[in-house]
Amino acid sequence: MTRIDFYISKDKQNAARQQLACRITEKAYKLGNRIYIHTESSEQTSLIDDLLWKFRDGSFVPHNKSTENTSNPAPIIIGHDKDLAREADVLINLAHEVPGFFSQFERVAELVNDDPGFKTRAREHYAFYRDRGYELNTHNL
Repeated sequence: MTRIDFYISKDKQNAARQQLACRITEKAYKLGNRIYIHTESSEQTSLIDDLLWKFRDGSFVPHNKSTENTSNPAPIIIGHDKDLAREADVLINLAHEVPGFFSQFERVAELVNDDPGFKTRAREHYAFYRDRGYELNTHNL
């Protein structure tokens, strides 16, 4: 069964949430996982794509956008696809909704900052997973 991890930051800035997504992505990649970063929009997909190149000096996180047509896809894919047909181990959810395909992953990371809107959505996501019997873990950063 999919394990759900909520990462909670005290920062109110959305940029901190995106930085956290990059850090978790890098860690999961170094552990040998394939990652799908699910974004809310094409704009957010492009923002994360750009941020993964420069979020930390010396970091190398090979990634592609889901819209890029490559014969050899990177271990990290970023997109806002509503229906996902790719194989990956970890889902990092940056979207406002729980994606319908979340259960195909071994792990899901939900990123929460101290913004009231994100906290409200995170509580809804938490209740969604809990009501379906998923293992939930909370990490206060």
